[in-house]
Amino acid sequence: MTASFARALDAAQDAAGSQNHPTHTLYVVATPIGNLADISLRALQVLRLVDAVACEDTRHTQQLLRAYGLDRPGGQLLAVHQHNEAEAAQSVLDRLAQGQRVAYVSDAGTPAISDPGARLVAAVRAAGYRVLPLPGASSVVTVLSAAGMTGENGFVFAGFLPSKAAERQGAVQDLAAEPRAVVLLEAPHRIEALAQALAVLGERRVTLGRELTKQFEQIETLPAQDLAAWLAEKPERQRGEFALVLHDAPVASSAGEGERVLRLLLTELPLKSAVKLAAEISGEPKNALYDRALQIKQGDTL
Repeated sequence: MTASFARALDAAQDAAGSQNHPTHTLYVVATPIGNLADISLRALQVLRLVDAVACEDTRHTQQLLRAYGLDRPGGQLLAVHQHNEAEAAQSVLDRLAQGQRVAYVSDAGTPAISDPGARLVAAVRAAGYRVLPLPGASSVVTVLSAAGMTGENGFVFAGFLPSKAAERQGAVQDLAAEPRAVVLLEAPHRIEALAQALAVLGERRVTLGRELTKQFEQIETLPAQDLAAWLAEKPERQRGEFALVLHDAPVASSAGEGERVLRLLLTELPLKSAVKLAAEISGEPKNALYDRALQIKQGDTL
């Protein structure tokens, strides 16, 4: 443990020590996806307080806890991973029945989304015990926040696409028909295959986040058809863990009814009012029309 985390533990005690931490409870704790400093004060306090820590990989979690000065005896670390989750849930339930507090952490990020934990949470809730989530790091929202999208249709979390080529290609064809943004995850040994599959989406933009929050973090936005070539330019671009955003689909026609109405309204109204009315009249997305209005205004000033 470094001196900085020693101070963090003191701060965690000050910030969360007096809060209520009920017994008979499973605490679902988000942990950093790379940068150890991204742990929350509340997470540190709970990881210090609980009677046991259930985790995806006991060795990985012990190293994480040790970095924060929260070493635990091996008997207080419970292996709960994708291969034993249903069975291992019973050992957690036994501890909760005794009035214990148990934390669950995955190897990185927020558990029970793409990582294990969902079956454990379901079992705990079905048994009538409380599940208390502690929010924190997530590669999904991290890459979304850096993608710079203006779409207002929300997003879809698809996670890892199938590993088999035919199934993966079929999944990509489904994504082509999805107008909303889509968040994908991928491992280094499969990122090249994913990039090649996404090439059929042509000019549709993709934001790739590599090694997010880590020393060699890299974030790049480019057309889907160029992603494979970009990865191939430098070997290091295929290393690390990946989170990607397939941007929402562009409006089919930039010179459709929405733009025609927008141009008419811009001659009489302020930009925001013109965009609002054009969206209501045409039914086209407001943010797309706003971007187009900015382009029109910029062109008028050149």
